[in-house]
Amino acid sequence: MFDALSDRLESAWKKLRGQDRISQSNIQNALREVRRALLEADVNLQVVKDFISEVETKAQGAEVITGVRPDQQFIKIIYDELVQVMGEENIPLAEVEGKTTIVLMAGLQGTGKTTATAKLALHLRKLNRSCLLVATDVYRPAAIEQLLTLGKQIDVPVFELGSDADPVEIARQGVEHARAEGINTVIVDTAGRLQIDQDMMAELSRIKSTIEPDETLLVVDSMTGQEAANLTRTFHDQIGITGAILTKLDGDSRGGAALSVRQISGTPIKFVGVGEKVEALQPFYPERMASRILGMGDVLTLVEKAQEEIDLADAEQMQEKILSAKFDFTDFLKQLRLMKNMGSLGGIMKLIPGIGKLSDDQLKQGETQLKRCEAMINSMTKQERRDPDLLASSPSRRRRIACGAGYRESDVSKLVGDFQKMRSLMQQMGQGKFPGGMPGMFGVSGMGNPLAAGNRPSPGWRGYPGGVPPSKKKKKEKKKKGFGTL
Repeated sequence: MFDALSDRLESAWKKLRGQDRISQSNIQNALREVRRALLEADVNLQVVKDFISEVETKAQGAEVITGVRPDQQFIKIIYDELVQVMGEENIPLAEVEGKTTIVLMAGLQGTGKTTATAKLALHLRKLNRSCLLVATDVYRPAAIEQLLTLGKQIDVPVFELGSDADPVEIARQGVEHARAEGINTVIVDTAGRLQIDQDMMAELSRIKSTIEPDETLLVVDSMTGQEAANLTRTFHDQIGITGAILTKLDGDSRGGAALSVRQISGTPIKFVGVGEKVEALQPFYPERMASRILGMGDVLTLVEKAQEEIDLADAEQMQEKILSAKFDFTDFLKQLRLMKNMGSLGGIMKLIPGIGKLSDDQLKQGETQLKRCEAMINSMTKQERRDPDLLASSPSRRRRIACGAGYRESDVSKLVGDFQKMRSLMQQMGQGKFPGGMPGMFGVSGMGNPLAAGNRPSPGWRGYPGGVPPSKKKKKEKKKKGFGTL
């Protein structure tokens, strides 16, 4: 997400590099790039104008800090303004103490409303809040069946009265049932339309006045750009909403919706959908999103993802194995599957500062290599997984694994060799020695060792094996030969 916007903003920083200070003259080119970046990201025009005006005022009035370059200072000003535009802080979902919290979901068809309803229920379950889903969409074919399927998948009950019942009555009975059962939160999924019409708005109004929700959330497709902000404003004016959920943000490289919704509609973004899986819903934190837009990663979200998947006892045991060089293929396979549960490789990499600049081709290559590794490890016996050295000394075993996985023996040999090097380097790191680079387990340049400074190649590297161009290698060899004949 935000790839195009991040690339554009980076060109703005370059306009100020090499300058001694921010001035009226040298800031104009940088502001022009920022304006162009925001417009290309489909941010609302009025939001762009206000944003540029604020940045220009703050930049020219900023005090020069010793040791901070003008481009770094300008980035900080942009970051602060991005946070301001998106709402400054996370606004959590309401929870009414002592009684059932009611959440009403609204939106047009095709925005992912029903899926977002299930995602929200799963998110609340992780917070130890019991949930009930209520299916009131009696118009869209299989809408009720879809919610029932999703409810079963996340182990959350669904209340429904079939497609012949009145949506208002379904919502009323569903809320009463949740209260009778002592359920913490009831989430009411409503019908959408292909466009805003009076029938939909009237039905939403009746449902809202009947159940009196504590939260009314509008689900909006972020791929629609600034139109998402206009849609949110329309719903807010006619129905009265308390927040928005932006879906499909992982597919939006522009980011215009995230930057426009709060300013145009006056309502906060509470959650963002970042994938198709039911786990792919995140609370919206403006400061974290600003960090991602500026290509600085999002370590806090990465840590939270890891905490959900990693067991502390397992982590301590794994640490001991790594430090003692007993880390084996079974452990490696477990880590691969753990990473899969956290999301795609590309999604994880973009959260790590300094690694988010990997190209899509590099990330795809990494994904492919991970699948190759998993296939080859799955073809190993338990004994071979526990003892990688056994494979290093047995070509016949490597051939058998290659045939079983559908790859060449050389691929298996490379996997075993890279794994042994990685295990050795991990042991060194555990002893306080930080090597300059690690073997490319993923087969992708720049992805070998995310712990190395800036993830850069070793100092002698110049794009050629051994750090020396072929032409210079030949010259060196000739010179050496000539000296030997004297």
